[in-house]
Amino acid sequence: MTAALALDQPAAGRFADREHRFPVRVYFEDTDLSGVVYHANYLRFMERARSDMLALAGIDQRAAHDAGEGAYAVTELEITYRAPARLGDALVVASRLIAVRAASCRIHQRVIREASLVTEATVTAAFVAPDGRPKRQPAAWVKAFEPLLWTGELDAR
Repeated sequence: MTAALALDQPAAGRFADREHRFPVRVYFEDTDLSGVVYHANYLRFMERARSDMLALAGIDQRAAHDAGEGAYAVTELEITYRAPARLGDALVVASRLIAVRAASCRIHQRVIREASLVTEATVTAAFVAPDGRPKRQPAAWVKAFEPLLWTGELDAR
């Protein structure tokens, strides 16, 4: 890919130590009539951040899906809204891999505006076969997760 084309690629976020940081801007389409982010749109921000975190870790979800191996599905979600985000806000979705099991992983995510916590969630994503049944995730994925596993406290920063 040429340098010019590389500049035109969407933001993929970055890893800072073991935390993935993904920038998001709040657009009009993300808000309700009062200019506050609609509650379900935080889930969209977090989904994008998780997908890009996995891609940066070397996990090719599309290839697994296209090969008929399976895909991740959210099986559990716990979310807490702390403060509203508004039209025009620059946010960061900070994601930390907190557990890896044979067929699933748990990710803690925070949506932050400057130094303020806006929303936080813990998501369990299970690897499921095309028939919807849980199955072991690829061994290479589990190995890719090892250096990313968060070992510290889950603070609200």
